Amino acid sequence: MAEEPGPTWVPTPALRRAVLLTGLFLVAGALLGRVDLVVLATPFALGTAFALRRRPSLAPELAIGVDDTNLVEGTPLVGAISVGNRDEVGYDLVMIRTVVSKWLRIDRVTFTAEDVEPDTATADAPARGGSSPEPEQPARRSATDRPYGFTVPAGTISDLELRGETLRWGRHSVGPAAVRAAACDGLLVSQTVLSDARMVPVYPVTEPFDADQAMPRAAGLVGGHRSRRPGEGGELAGVRIFGPGDRLRRIDWRVSLRARQLHVAAMLSDRDAEVVLLLDVLAEAGRSGGIRGSASVLDTCVRAAAAIAEHYLHRGDRVSLLEYGPSARRLRPATGRRQYLTLLEWLLDVRVEQSPHEPYDQVFGPQLLSSNALVVVFTPLVDGRSAKMLARLARSGRFVVAVDTLPPAATPPARGQWTDVAHRLWRLDRDNTIGQLREHGVPVVTWAGAGSLDLVLRDVARLASAPRPALR
Repeated sequence: MAEEPGPTWVPTPALRRAVLLTGLFLVAGALLGRVDLVVLATPFALGTAFALRRRPSLAPELAIGVDDTNLVEGTPLVGAISVGNRDEVGYDLVMIRTVVSKWLRIDRVTFTAEDVEPDTATADAPARGGSSPEPEQPARRSATDRPYGFTVPAGTISDLELRGETLRWGRHSVGPAAVRAAACDGLLVSQTVLSDARMVPVYPVTEPFDADQAMPRAAGLVGGHRSRRPGEGGELAGVRIFGPGDRLRRIDWRVSLRARQLHVAAMLSDRDAEVVLLLDVLAEAGRSGGIRGSASVLDTCVRAAAAIAEHYLHRGDRVSLLEYGPSARRLRPATGRRQYLTLLEWLLDVRVEQSPHEPYDQVFGPQLLSSNALVVVFTPLVDGRSAKMLARLARSGRFVVAVDTLPPAATPPARGQWTDVAHRLWRLDRDNTIGQLREHGVPVVTWAGAGSLDLVLRDVARLASAPRPALR
């Protein structure tokens, strides 16, 4: 059988003391025949009876609301914790406390109240804004580190408004929250009411990025990149003799008059490209300080991927995402604003996943990676499997660009007198690995915002357009 729920309101120690003192005085007065003891018991009895003349029957209702529309790192955050009283008896005191993620800094807390009908449920009440005449408190680490107390009259909703700032990308929680209410002059207290946490998506700030160089291979149907295929584009490929199907507006009259034969201008078609953004999640390094602090490996990966994806999606290219890790998450290639919004949601769930196994075959399955795609790999090159993955991609004939995401100031914690020496040796070995990758045709560049990949893309496009020796 299911257990029956306990009572909503329970007596407080103050009620127990009042009943105990009243009983003791009455029993002692009856046994000893002293009227003064009965007179002393009268105020306790009358006060308790008057306070309990109207007792609440409904528990307080609790809801968390957050204005989570298009929140980006460093933007203001507005939320509220609503406490509703549908009972006919007001709450003398409501104590509420909540937990907020460390990446959501709450600087100010204010109170607002609003009348509601007794039958109106508040469990799904949205967050309400409002100003308070109280002076603004100075900024601190978090204004939710302590509980807050206020009154909630009958048939009203009181909001604990939270105002602060988002500090880092990801899915952060506001809550869970807990509330207890006291009524009947503090003689009755409600059971603790809990609410689930509200997850707030905070999108990464898009760093400026612009790549002016051509793509290595643009093999789609339409787009803004120059392709090696002839077609109706804006790039001149040469002049040839007029043939059936050629348009009259393409006739080059200067060449035709000199050669005494009609010639037309041949154009290169404009094609779209496929860009694959590969995030190495095998290792994390550095310490994240939020939007105004230092950046870790994941911070650089996510912000740079968002910037590059926004740039190429704005140009009409297809962009896909892959994770190099045991989960092998992937986002199919697509174009447009819808793909950009889906990509931002996908980036919020990027996490470091360590695994002793090699995830290459799991990530790059058969026919999952186009041979014409430009693969941009965001990797700290901390794990040896990352360098092997880059080498295998280059040997397979794909165009690979590696973006070094290791913070320059990332150092291991000191564990002895040889820590600094070991770290310098590891740095030398890592630089040697980067040099070997470059010798094998894998350019490695450090992310530096706008124009980071221009020089690298120019070299890759030049290699792609160069003639290849034929095998005999």
